[in-house]
Amino acid sequence: MLETALTSRTMQFIPQLAEPTVRLHLLVVDADAAFRSACAEIAASMGYAVESIGDLGQTRNQLRNHPADILLVNLPAGSGVGLELISEVKLLYPATSVIAVTASGSVNPAVEAMRCGASDYLTKPFTVDQLSTVLDRAAATHMTDTATRLLREQLRLSQGLGAMIGRSGEMEKLYRILSKVAQSSHPVLVLGESGTGKELVARTIHAYGPNSQKPFLPVDCGSLVPTLIESELFGYVKGAFTGANRAKDGLLVSAEGGTVFLDEIGELSLDLQAKLLRALQEKEVRPVGATHRIPIKARIVAATNRDLAAMVEKGSFRKDLFYRLNVVNLRLPSLRDRREDIPLLAAHFLDRISREHGVKFTLSDEALRTMMQHDWPGNVRELENSVERACALSSGPVLHLGDLPTQLQQKGLEARRAAAAEPAGESGAPEVKTLADLEREAILGAIRTLRGDKLQAAKMLGIGKTTLYRKLKEYGIADPLRDE
Repeated sequence: MLETALTSRTMQFIPQLAEPTVRLHLLVVDADAAFRSACAEIAASMGYAVESIGDLGQTRNQLRNHPADILLVNLPAGSGVGLELISEVKLLYPATSVIAVTASGSVNPAVEAMRCGASDYLTKPFTVDQLSTVLDRAAATHMTDTATRLLREQLRLSQGLGAMIGRSGEMEKLYRILSKVAQSSHPVLVLGESGTGKELVARTIHAYGPNSQKPFLPVDCGSLVPTLIESELFGYVKGAFTGANRAKDGLLVSAEGGTVFLDEIGELSLDLQAKLLRALQEKEVRPVGATHRIPIKARIVAATNRDLAAMVEKGSFRKDLFYRLNVVNLRLPSLRDRREDIPLLAAHFLDRISREHGVKFTLSDEALRTMMQHDWPGNVRELENSVERACALSSGPVLHLGDLPTQLQQKGLEARRAAAAEPAGESGAPEVKTLADLEREAILGAIRTLRGDKLQAAKMLGIGKTTLYRKLKEYGIADPLRDE
């Protein structure tokens, strides 16, 4: 527990923040006096000016008299007062970073807090190091320059792929780099697995650059045959080939100072790589079928999920083009490397779908825990598709394990079986089953006894058929005889 961890010996190892010229003001809100004192002691040792208060209702007056840079607020179980406070704080004091504290074993309150504007959350009980890390993160968010903060907020509200949404350390680093890269005109190479949001990054670089009013022109180098890619990039003159009834400028010319996004650049043939290199070096292109050249002025952002360095070694990608494109290198993290962003991403997608359908969808704790454990080989795109599927198949506003894709259901069932197989605690105390566990065993036992006859099982149990099917869906079980 946090309170017992605060010995004088432990305090020697608490990370110290370099104290700023103006100390950041932290307000700790929790009814537990011992908990408030422990948090205040840690924060004060890190250089914060700390105040604490035990009543949520009095917090509004406190903030009105002395706005806080960071608010650490405990959310009482079963009460919406804490969430209302977070929403009000973010409305009145948008610069305040809010950290929500929730009880152990429940993830949904943290997700709701993030929806209301909290930038981070902690689950009780937590360690000194965890609190220190979260406070560091909140301080970095608050002290980040204005351009980076605006960038992050725009990305949070974005209706795009959503891969840029997140508060993890990996994403914080990416935000800081993007705010600098966007202001230059250098070529950028974006690397990352499929589904991590490479095009969204390219669009962000363009949108926050000095030529954001100019066109953003994407081309998928992996979906077009080489002749079409050449025509798309360099243009062609009338009569250059069959069907060329009129001349057409290529994207490198049409950009007119904007950005050309070359997606899947690793799929270009060596011949086209040579032509692209020449165009970038000489800043001019020769349209297909033409004898003249046209000057170009376009920023190039290229992306790939392939290992270009390895391709260079094998001779399948030109070394000189690689160095030309790789002036600035951005590597996007996979979703499994930033699992702490999954609740925020899921909440973002649920918000969008809820607005579209007029139903406020939420995830059950078990469904969200299972999503946190999944490796997401398809990254954010796979997460978005999974959330959309769950909303489409759900019979109500709460999304259960049975609404998720099959591979996630299997992972959830495995977690259940592993938990059931764990031995009793070291104390040797007898295991006490919850009513929900007993109910589940009764339903599944009845179905097994009746060899899968769900209608007869419902009659034997004295419950309705609809109730039985709803319970099976909550358990994430389609066929009890097979799944059990």
